[in-house]
Amino acid sequence: MNPVDIRASLDLTRRARRLRRSPGIRALVRETRLSPDMFVYPLFVCEGQGVRREVSSMPGVFQLSVDETVREVTATAADGVPAVLLFGLPAHKDDVGSGAYDADAPVQAAIRAIKREVPQMVVITDVCLCEYTSHGHCGVVVGEEIDNDASVELIVKAAVSHAAAGADIVAPSDMMDGRVGAIRGALDARGFQQVAIMSYAAKYCSAFYGPFRDAADSTPKFGDRRTHQMDPANVEEALRQVAQDIDEGADIVMVKPALPYLDVLRRVKDEFGYPTAAYQVSAEYSMIKAAAANGWIDEPRIMLEALTSIARAGADLIITYYARVAARAIA
Repeated sequence: MNPVDIRASLDLTRRARRLRRSPGIRALVRETRLSPDMFVYPLFVCEGQGVRREVSSMPGVFQLSVDETVREVTATAADGVPAVLLFGLPAHKDDVGSGAYDADAPVQAAIRAIKREVPQMVVITDVCLCEYTSHGHCGVVVGEEIDNDASVELIVKAAVSHAAAGADIVAPSDMMDGRVGAIRGALDARGFQQVAIMSYAAKYCSAFYGPFRDAADSTPKFGDRRTHQMDPANVEEALRQVAQDIDEGADIVMVKPALPYLDVLRRVKDEFGYPTAAYQVSAEYSMIKAAAANGWIDEPRIMLEALTSIARAGADLIITYYARVAARAIA
């Protein structure tokens, strides 16, 4: 068939390329739009003054003292990012993670400082024991087993201490059974009805958390977290977990990690239509950084493509270490 015959045989009534021909047209018909106001910026708060210590496995991410945290939050607000998620690094650890519910611990001190200096910032706090326990597990260890109910009691104490310091949202990440309902009941009983719960509802036992454990100094001293975090092979279980957390009073549910679990994210959003967060976790970030450092990829394009895929799959909120950079890129 000669070129003339080929052209004659084409049905070009609909030319999809008409809407791809210029940046302005592509923008007009874009189905998924990133916005700075959907980003949450994770921060690691440590003790001391003037501390800004880069995490070796996460270039551009720092362990920050409270004063440096406030500086970072001020810059975050200027970039248009509305929320931060705080993780704590105590100077001392013990078997029961008592620093998690210490009113003067780094997270509680940072909450008060942020609310004083940057009151419009939405402050979310990670509620878990793993950064605070000497053994690195998310709860109370008896023998080599985590005692679920004893752990929930301490996790509730941590959540209440964060609310008392001024947190807007508490985010239990431990995956203990019943912790959302217990936190909701305790917050309400103490007059913190306005404090929301963002539940790590479908948190998988993932190898993608490795660099985070450098940042938060939370690597378990023995064993792993397979007895409480979810099996990566399961999707229906994730839906059951999300349903349970909603029934117990969660205001926002989360899928973690994000990119390897986009199918789960889509199922959660379709099934429940609930405010849904996804966490672009440490290895998702670090792999992009490492490949970019080697000149293998275009980091800004990969960053925005990955974040767009998370939003396209159904995330209303994206927790990402790229929050500030991405906000500036799309402003």
